[in-house]
Amino acid sequence: MPAADGTSGDEGDRPGNPVALITGASSGIGAAVAERFAADGRCRLLLGGRDEGRLASVAGRTGGIPLAGDLATRAGVERLAERALAEAGRVDVLVASAGLGWAGPFTGMPAEAVDRLLAVNLVGVVQLVRLVLPGMVRRGTGRVVLIGSVAGSVGVRGEAVYAATKGGLLAFADSLRYELAGTAVRVATVQPGAVDTPFFGRRGAPYHRERPRPVAASRVADAVWRAAVRGREDQFVPGWLDLPARVHGAVPGVFRALAKRFG
Repeated sequence: MPAADGTSGDEGDRPGNPVALITGASSGIGAAVAERFAADGRCRLLLGGRDEGRLASVAGRTGGIPLAGDLATRAGVERLAERALAEAGRVDVLVASAGLGWAGPFTGMPAEAVDRLLAVNLVGVVQLVRLVLPGMVRRGTGRVVLIGSVAGSVGVRGEAVYAATKGGLLAFADSLRYELAGTAVRVATVQPGAVDTPFFGRRGAPYHRERPRPVAASRVADAVWRAAVRGREDQFVPGWLDLPARVHGAVPGVFRALAKRFG
């Protein structure tokens, strides 16, 4: 994690502990990440989320500053970045955990749902990184942690657009790593399977697969913390999900045949 220092070289930056901006912090993984960082105690927390009431509750538990807003538009993303910089002067750690889901056949997916998933899960993340990454590069230190999904590594039946957005984040992360080689700015991804959060209820379809079983959001938060503090670049939660991702990469035809047969 970036060390606390009194100066950073950017006009308007303020002294103090590192500043972590966590999106999607009003519930689920984002709220768990906020609580994990608060327990660690070394970061000032800026919390983004859509639900003002839930976000205020998380802020009260963690000591973070709530920054309510919708990241489905570029204006909303820019407003969040502006408010974060106005509050703290800089962002040293970005945890992009805001995300939406949708389940069902792609042929029946409404155009509006496609647009919103792409906007929140992929475009909004890219735009937010665009706004905070240059400051990290100028200061010579920083962490960007993107919450992906195993669906982005292997694809999932009935979640084509969701998987596409998460796969896009993985390629985005790798591309940034090449660009940032030689700097102290690190980009990490955390790729969970099913997580025990309200996500599935909000997407309109409950989770029904036998495997992988949902894990606690706190396990994902621990992985995010490791990415920020220890520099872990890619983590699957639970860890065994690394295996199907490796099989998919090594022998994609075999993997697809197995997935079609066993789901």
